Amino acid sequence: MSVTTSDRLPKGRPLSLKLGRDDLLMRGFILMIALYLIITLALPLYAMLSKAFSTFRFDLSQIELQVSDQEGNFDGTILSAATLNDETGAIGADSMAASSDSRLELTPLFPDFSFRSPVRYKIRGTTADTAYLIGSERITGTEWKEMDSNTFRRVVLRPAQSFGFSNFTTYFSTPSLFRSIENSLFISIVSTIVTVSLAFAFAYALSRSCMRFKGVFRLIAMAPILVPSLLPGIALVYLFGNQGMLKGMMMGESIYGPYGILIGSVFFTFPHALIIITTALAISDARLYEAAIALRASRWKTFWTVTIPGARYGLISAAFVVFNLVITDFGLPKVIGGQYNMLAVDIYKQVIGQQNFEMGAVVSVVLLMPAFIAFAVDRQVQKKQVALLSARSVVFEPKPHKSFDRLCFLYCTLVAVFIIGILGVCQFAALIKFWPYDLSLSLKNYNFDVMDGGGWEAYGNSIKLAILTAIFGTIVVFTGAYMVDKTRGFKSGRNIFQLLAMLPMAIPGMVLGLAYIFFFNDPDNPLNFLYGTMAILVIVTITHFYTVSHLTAVTALKQMDGEFESVAASLKQPFYKLFARVTVPVCMPAILDIGIYLFVNAMTTVSAVVFLYSTDTALASIAVLNMDDAGDIAPAAAMGMMIFYTNAAARILHLAASKGILKRTQAWRLR
Repeated sequence: MSVTTSDRLPKGRPLSLKLGRDDLLMRGFILMIALYLIITLALPLYAMLSKAFSTFRFDLSQIELQVSDQEGNFDGTILSAATLNDETGAIGADSMAASSDSRLELTPLFPDFSFRSPVRYKIRGTTADTAYLIGSERITGTEWKEMDSNTFRRVVLRPAQSFGFSNFTTYFSTPSLFRSIENSLFISIVSTIVTVSLAFAFAYALSRSCMRFKGVFRLIAMAPILVPSLLPGIALVYLFGNQGMLKGMMMGESIYGPYGILIGSVFFTFPHALIIITTALAISDARLYEAAIALRASRWKTFWTVTIPGARYGLISAAFVVFNLVITDFGLPKVIGGQYNMLAVDIYKQVIGQQNFEMGAVVSVVLLMPAFIAFAVDRQVQKKQVALLSARSVVFEPKPHKSFDRLCFLYCTLVAVFIIGILGVCQFAALIKFWPYDLSLSLKNYNFDVMDGGGWEAYGNSIKLAILTAIFGTIVVFTGAYMVDKTRGFKSGRNIFQLLAMLPMAIPGMVLGLAYIFFFNDPDNPLNFLYGTMAILVIVTITHFYTVSHLTAVTALKQMDGEFESVAASLKQPFYKLFARVTVPVCMPAILDIGIYLFVNAMTTVSAVVFLYSTDTALASIAVLNMDDAGDIAPAAAMGMMIFYTNAAARILHLAASKGILKRTQAWRLR
């Protein structure tokens, strides 16, 4: 009698996958990179949220005092600091609210206090954990501490911490702060509508017309990606400011405010929307258009019944991307916003201007909400997207149409003139001696070492940051994507990793930077040594731009057949040999794209690093901000253009290097 496999297996026990060395190593890599994301993303965000819900107030009821007579004798009378304040009114209710590092002197409780007086003082806490300072010495407990008048003036009270929604109540009850939400939503919504409309028309012209110079127009449209968002603000000041070239076109309105933010937002978000919409239009099936022609549908009806439905998911994704970019941007409203408050600028004002870190954390949470909602809705929309391009699809090829082609050419020319004009104005401003009185050309604005902002060292730091981010970021991102895509089993661990990898896209740079202050600047944190170094700038930049890089890597890896792993396993080859000899060469185009993406964004980022740089690690993008703040607008434009030229050179070098590398690694595609 034959015995089947099922007869030999113990009943009631599920089959379990036997893990080999490769499986354990790959899971170990997933856990390592997941730990990196937890330390650099989850824990800082938790620290920031804790700060937002922390309320600090001075509690005078926890302090008791005794005061001697002129001879230094005490009669045993115990005075409550709270009762004294009620009698004198020396410390108002507003002064009782505090931040975590605030200090309150007790001398105002005694209107006749003099540090030369022979009067002596005793002080103690009412509870064992009550704390106060005498100079830099921290005192706790309920024991009396006696001192002379000169020492008493150095006594300060530290605020007591509690948790609740008091900070949020204060925020929403402050009209100027609450108005920032309305302003941010208004600018973001209007900018999204305008940008997506303009980008769709441009993408439609590129994909549906036979106009000339499509490659040139596409190249020009991508230029805004290479500059920091502050640069269009500087250009608009020279164009429409109080002494601008075209100030008369504003018809009495000011460019400093919503108009300037809106125009600048359209400029720097245009290429992001264009990339997404162009991709959506590129996968159209020509058979649908042939059917529309056969049914004698008008071009207008074909547009609304075929083109728009086919591109709707691209339009929705572009809208959410633009909305997120605008509402979280800091540089542009800081340069040209004037008194028109935006949420990202409010964070900067609270932290840098007022040193109110708790309120800065509250504004960060408020800013996080619309950005996170937009991201979540976008992900849900993308899940509903269905494949529009099948194996039987026919690539759409536009047919010449003189009047339509001319109209498209005219529109693309206007957009190109707008983009080139913004960049040209910045370059012109960087070369003139003194606008608008001395328009002779000079290179004095490039003498950054005599300007406030960081000098040429800041520019060198930016290049160093960009190179380190590109190298280490590409290694971390691609390795993590490979492990999560190719690891067998371990479903829960892979799902958690995917969640962590997608989270950075929903976190504004300002929020992440502030979270790093709370987490890495904590003296009790063993990673505190990173604070103020180039390493923390590299870490925050990689983390901030992790999601797009991860999606690029995963997309490339999913194009590879899983049989590669099966063959390697049958030949008893370790996974790292397959990774080095097959996966990396095959995915080299995606790896190079990730590297240049991280390089360019590291050069242009402002919001994620504005709180974290030190005097030794100042960056070019921060130098633009600091020079603009100091009134050195022309040097700020010059530094901004240096960033542009550096990124353009990096792009050219990337293309040149790619050709040589891809010839060797992608030769198999030509067989």
